[in-house]
Amino acid sequence: MTNQLFIYNTLTRRKELFKPLQEPNVGMYVCGPTVYGDPHLGHARPSITFDVLFRYLQHLGYKVRYVRNITDVGHLEHDADEGEDKIAKKARLEQLEPMEIAQYYTNRYHDAMHALNVLPPSIEPHATGHIIEQEQLVQEILDNGYAYVSNGSVYFDVEKYNKDHKYGKLSGRNLEDVINNSRTLEGVDEKRNQADFALWKKAQPEHIMRWPSVWSDGFPGWHCECTAMGRKYLGNHFDIHGGGMDLIFPHHECEIAQSVASQGDDMVHYWMHNNMITINGQKMGKSLGNFITLEEFFTGSHEMLEQAYTPMTIRFFILQAHYRGTVDFSNEALKAAEKAYERMMDGWHRLNDLKASDASSIKVEDYAARCAEAMNDDLNTAQVIATLFDACKVINQVNDGNATLSQADIDTLKATFQTYLFDVLGVRDDSTGGDNVNLEPYKKAVDLLLEMRKTAKANKDWATSDLIRDRLNEAGFDVKDTKDGFEWKVR
Repeated sequence: MTNQLFIYNTLTRRKELFKPLQEPNVGMYVCGPTVYGDPHLGHARPSITFDVLFRYLQHLGYKVRYVRNITDVGHLEHDADEGEDKIAKKARLEQLEPMEIAQYYTNRYHDAMHALNVLPPSIEPHATGHIIEQEQLVQEILDNGYAYVSNGSVYFDVEKYNKDHKYGKLSGRNLEDVINNSRTLEGVDEKRNQADFALWKKAQPEHIMRWPSVWSDGFPGWHCECTAMGRKYLGNHFDIHGGGMDLIFPHHECEIAQSVASQGDDMVHYWMHNNMITINGQKMGKSLGNFITLEEFFTGSHEMLEQAYTPMTIRFFILQAHYRGTVDFSNEALKAAEKAYERMMDGWHRLNDLKASDASSIKVEDYAARCAEAMNDDLNTAQVIATLFDACKVINQVNDGNATLSQADIDTLKATFQTYLFDVLGVRDDSTGGDNVNLEPYKKAVDLLLEMRKTAKANKDWATSDLIRDRLNEAGFDVKDTKDGFEWKVR
C-alpha cells in the first residue's frame, strides 16, 4: 500500500504522483454548467467526481480552494464562435431578461447538487461578473502577437501559435486534422484560418448581451472565462483543472493555448476528466430524445424511466464505476444501484446495533487501509465500495449470531464507514429523513409497535402479530425477524 496520491493527468496520459502534503495549498478549477436549462444526468457525473476529489484532498490534510464557474454568457448555439447565445435565446423565447434565465437555472442546479450531497465550491464565479478580466486576457494575447482583430472581433491565431508552441497536446490532435475537420460556418471569412477561435465577438444588433471594449461592443468567447477566472482566483499556476471529457477539445485545448499565449507557460499542472454517461450505448442528447433531467430521475416522470430514483441512488450509481470509465444508463443498472445502496445502508445500521463481545471470533481486516489504497490509486471509488461490502459480510455474520466482535473492532468499522462512505464518497443515509428532520420519535413509535408484536408472538397471538407487521408494511416499513428479536427499515 502507498500513502501517496496518484491521479491520471490527461495532458501526460499517465498516472502521476500528486504534490506532497508539505505543499498543502491546492488550487482546483472545475468547469461548471451553462445555465440555460435544467440540470441533467450529464451534470451529475463531473459534479460528483470532483466533489469526491475535493472531499478526499481535504481528508488527506490539504487546504483546497475549489473554484467551479457558472457560464452565463458566451456559449453559443452552433459552436464556440457562431450562432445565438444559448441564454439569450432562452430569454428571447420566454420574454425574460437573460439574467432571470441564468439565475433561475443556477438555482435549479444548486438544488440538484444539494440533493446529490455535492458540497458547494469555495468560490463560484460567473462569467458575466468577470468581463474586465476576460478583456485583459484578450489584450495580453494580442500584445504577444497570438491574436488579431477582424471586423470588431478578436480571434486567436492558432497557426502562428502552433509554430512557436504545440496546439493539440491535450487532445492529441494536430493542426492539420483540426483544420480539415473544421466546419465552414457563416462569418468564417473573418478568420484567417478555420481553426482560429474567438476571444471576443462583436455583437450583432439583435444580440442583447453585450459589453463595451476597445474592439467593439460585444462579448467574450466561451473559452476565455475559465482561463481568466482561474488565474484571478488561483494564480498564474495552479494544480488541477477538471471537467467532462467532452471539454478536452476544443474548450480545454483552447484554454491551454490562451494561458501559454498570455503568460508564456502552462497554467495547470494536472488536467483531469471524467468519462461520459451514455444511455443504451448512445451519448445523451436532446436531439436523440434520450435527454433526462435530474428532476425527472427524482420524480420518475420521464417516459424512459420505470420508476423514480432517489438522489443517493444516482450518486451510488455513478460512484460504482471508476470516473474515467464509461457509465451506461439503464433502468436495470439503476435498480441494481438502488439495491446496492440499500444493502450498504443495512450494513451500516446493523453495525450501529451490534452488541460487543469480550473478543472477536472473526478476523477483521484493515478495511480503512484498503479504502485509502483504492482512493490513492486515482480515486478508485468502485474499489472503495467493494471493500465496504466486504466489511458488510463481517457485520452480517455477527448480526446473524455466527460470529462476535469486540468493541474496539466495532468502533474501527464505524470509523471506516464514517470516513470513507459518508465523508469521502459523500453518500448520505436517506433513512435519517434529510435536513432538519428529527426521526427519533418515529423510530421510538415503530420500535414500540414491534415490541408489542414481539409480545403478541410470545403469547401466540398470531392475529395481532400479523396485523402489526402488515400495517407497518403498508406504511412503507420492511420488518425482519431476527434471532434476537427484529430489525426494520423504511423502503
